[in-house]
Amino acid sequence: MRLLPVLGLALSTLPTIAEARAATATRTRPALARDAAAMRALTQRLPRTTVTKVDCGQIPGICEVQAGTNLFYIDPSARYLIVGRIYDMETHQDLTAARLLAINPDMLVGASATAKAPEANSAGLAPSHPQSASAPASVPAQKVSLASLPANGAIEWGGAANAPKVTVFSDFHCGYCRALHQTLKAIGARVTERPISILGTRAISEAVICAEDTSAAMERAYGDQDISQKDQGARACDTSGLDANEAFARTHGFTGTPVLVREDGAVLLGFRPREFLESWLKGGA
Repeated sequence: MRLLPVLGLALSTLPTIAEARAATATRTRPALARDAAAMRALTQRLPRTTVTKVDCGQIPGICEVQAGTNLFYIDPSARYLIVGRIYDMETHQDLTAARLLAINPDMLVGASATAKAPEANSAGLAPSHPQSASAPASVPAQKVSLASLPANGAIEWGGAANAPKVTVFSDFHCGYCRALHQTLKAIGARVTERPISILGTRAISEAVICAEDTSAAMERAYGDQDISQKDQGARACDTSGLDANEAFARTHGFTGTPVLVREDGAVLLGFRPREFLESWLKGGA
């Protein structure tokens, strides 16, 4: 008999729970309908793209599109396709990198997060710099020689002569490259930075390489600041070193950034925490 009050209390809560669930369903119904409409429109525009998910609720006025491990954006009508990265200027967060990491956690220790649409090339959104005919390696190399790379494709910066040295293949719009840049600076490493255009940043790389003070220009590039014409001075600028960087990266299967190469030629793909990098630069596995 003493169970009856408890049972009565439990039963009395059932309508409340049901009402709450109904209210939640009512609130989410318009959002689901909006996502479905965007999905239908996108399917008509890009019939050869296998779209995993469309979410128009993450960023006001923009729908996030997930296609496997790729990420791109459209307007709700799917008329406009946006290939690139979205930054929150209030919180200073790379929203695209955060979402890509959530979609594929292994990306943190692999190649860099890239935002691209599978049909980008057919849509007229090919990379800003033409690719060479050299065939990429199917699997990234684990050890390489950098002896063939010219000095005019590199930015030298960092610590003292006796500090550990590393070469970094980077892209100035890569969020993990920025994190690595700050970490290597904190470690005090000597860095040879070799820009490659993974995210359509060839023009930025050329501006940095052509600057009179390449290290200062590199800092501005990582900070999303313009590199003015006066930074380049009156000297002639040879950007063939950037061509060599990109050809080398493709040949050795470096399809993402950052890629680190130690003095002994050992290759490390992706960003790692400071403690790991300090050990690895000293020869650790």
